[in-house]
Amino acid sequence: MKVRAVVPTADNSTNFNIAHESETVVGTTLDNLKAAVTGETGASAKYKAFAKIAREAGYDQIARQFEATSEAEQIHIAMETKLIQKVEPDFVRPEAPEMSGVETDLNLIAGALGEMYETSDMYPAFIAKAIEEGETEAVQAFTRAKLAEAVHAELYLDAYNNIDAPDDQAYYLCPVCGYIHKGDDFEKCPICFAQKSAFKKF
Repeated sequence: MKVRAVVPTADNSTNFNIAHESETVVGTTLDNLKAAVTGETGASAKYKAFAKIAREAGYDQIARQFEATSEAEQIHIAMETKLIQKVEPDFVRPEAPEMSGVETDLNLIAGALGEMYETSDMYPAFIAKAIEEGETEAVQAFTRAKLAEAVHAELYLDAYNNIDAPDDQAYYLCPVCGYIHKGDDFEKCPICFAQKSAFKKF
């Protein structure tokens, strides 16, 4: 993802359309925040399980990628939970479900499909509703998650295509928005502009 002159938003970007025949159930912004937390909790647990399978099969780089993405989803969960708790202080995050996986190549495809759904359907639908309701903080949280998920999907497909030709590059996780960069050739996050020095290396 290229760094733009300004932070990308729903107002200055053209890839925020909702998928035709959307599968997302849209409620109020509060409902949508809760749904996002539930979905991200499942995704984080799934990628943690996928990481274990990848490492056991000898795919160390892919295992690190799954671990980075699992942690990225935790960043999204924290952003969204914080907004829910402003309205419902007693809200408790759902417990992570038990997850399993199959072969690593198929787990990469499953990961890419899940991330593409979130970036092209779920989050655009939630963003539209938050804009309608004037929930600017939710718009920002959903936008950051949406943009990060697109990159996660891209990285999963790259790993799938190159599963038998791994390199030694690390993954770097932005602690603010959950963006992941492969390799050390960057200066800041293209989504939230956090500096490279703040990123976590996997």
